[in-house]
Amino acid sequence: MEMEVKEVTPVEVLEKLKNGEDIQLIDVREVEEWNEGHIAQAKLIPMSSLPARMDELDKEKPIIMVCRSGARSHRTSEYLLQYGFDVANMVGGMLAWPGDIEKE
Repeated sequence: MEMEVKEVTPVEVLEKLKNGEDIQLIDVREVEEWNEGHIAQAKLIPMSSLPARMDELDKEKPIIMVCRSGARSHRTSEYLLQYGFDVANMVGGMLAWPGDIEKE
């Protein structure tokens, strides 16, 4: 059964953060990419380690997946949907992020 991944724009994500919405922002890029710049409120769970770290996610809270361009986060969104998570993909990824970024 093909489940439709919800999409959210970077601008919508920025609004949610500004409004203090209780969301989980999960960045599925690799550590090197994360260090080059990420959203302050995001949590890094690289795509390869997601299956082993799913217990770190809260099923009661909406999740927004982030990567560089939106491709990896789309795949991981599909994966989490199968397990009943409320998940959306940030289209365009960090390349389209209009807000501030933090660097390590």
